[in-house]
Amino acid sequence: MTTANLHLETWRLLWGEFWEKRAPRCSRENCRQPNRLWRWLRKRPLGVRLQGGWYCLPTCLERALVDALPRTPPAPRVSAISHRVPLGLLLLSREQISNLQLQTALTAQRDAGHGRIGEWLQRLGFATEKQVTAALARQWACPVLRNDQISLDPSGLPKIPHLLLESFQMVPVNFVKSTSTLHIAFSDAIDYTVLYAIEQMFHYHTEPCLITPRSLHKYLAAMAGRNGRSEMVFDHIADATEFARIIRSYAVKMTACSVRLAACGPYIWARMECLRHQTIDLLLRNPGSASPSPSGP
Repeated sequence: MTTANLHLETWRLLWGEFWEKRAPRCSRENCRQPNRLWRWLRKRPLGVRLQGGWYCLPTCLERALVDALPRTPPAPRVSAISHRVPLGLLLLSREQISNLQLQTALTAQRDAGHGRIGEWLQRLGFATEKQVTAALARQWACPVLRNDQISLDPSGLPKIPHLLLESFQMVPVNFVKSTSTLHIAFSDAIDYTVLYAIEQMFHYHTEPCLITPRSLHKYLAAMAGRNGRSEMVFDHIADATEFARIIRSYAVKMTACSVRLAACGPYIWARMECLRHQTIDLLLRNPGSASPSPSGP
């Protein structure tokens, strides 16, 4: 290739990149958008990016949302590690409870027909909250966060919708900027599906840990109301078409520049990034989905 041809090819690539940024092609097939040059000259508002694609018109975005929204129930919660040792036996092996105490708690649990064995051991005064949390951490092979390691100041942490924090009994407790790692603390079972949803939304790596229920409730109370009007919940949605219409309406109203979607328990989590770095979270319940219920021993 001659020098002139090389310069021409370089110029063509640079011009193509510039043109794609200024007036990108709509990702929807058979889109009837106006001529790209005419649209740019008229300075029409840019469209919305959705899951890696770019859509020029509200109708194009709505069609893409119908295709993108999951049509199947969310993935089931990860209940526990398959080869785990039962919590009661863990406490028994460490001589924190006696065999008689364990059998008494199991009988009370069976007669009541509800509750976890850890809750019954605490209720009967056979084990402390810290002991049960430490045993859960051994089951899930993750660390326990001490009270002195928890800051009640949520500044610097990503804003996860409070409904999700309450539903999955979790809180973000630390963010390591150098490695883009977000530590999420649970007080009971660890839900890896919600951790994956958080990674999709923020492009962070997540690491789970355990804290006591008392510490979790204290932290949740400190974070209550933090999101304010940037979080909206829709509990009665008929189908994917209504999903798409709601998200499209908010995207147009808020002049969103990007929309991300993730299945999160019974909800579809839609996160919009708008102009001036404003964000809004929409939580839309899947029809027929039940609220997430903690799992575990």
